[in-house]
Amino acid sequence: MTLRSVTVADLEQVRDFLRAADLTTAGLDAAGVRLWADRDDDGRVVGSTGFELSADGQHALIRSVAVAPAARAAGAGTRLATFALREAAAAGATRAWLFSRRSGPFWQRLGFVAADRDALAAALPTAQQVLLFTATGQLEREVAWTRDLSASPFSLR
Repeated sequence: MTLRSVTVADLEQVRDFLRAADLTTAGLDAAGVRLWADRDDDGRVVGSTGFELSADGQHALIRSVAVAPAARAAGAGTRLATFALREAAAAGATRAWLFSRRSGPFWQRLGFVAADRDALAAALPTAQQVLLFTATGQLEREVAWTRDLSASPFSLR
């Protein structure tokens, strides 16, 4: 896996990839969103990961973790998620959060536990997904997850 930071020139391909994975694409180009993409030998996006920090830098909203169907079940998702967790911890975050209605067991294997979505929204009120989900009324349907990054951000359970 060779992850590269997503540039403005990459955004449309990454958006298309995330839409195909049925993930939120809102705010991908916002200043605080950090994204990386993995590409195959033909240059197609086959994986993505990212996060957005809270204003105080203590919280990170993990987002856009996706793997192309052909690359699933080979550990790519775990590598992508772990990369985002490491980068968020290196940026100063002590707690990671995310929204996921379908992938709870995956995130639990990475040390996440169920969280109160309103607590997530309070920790990251200006995060692009929080703003979108609040504005559209979708927040009440979302499932939130959290993980402490301060003790051991690199261990996998």
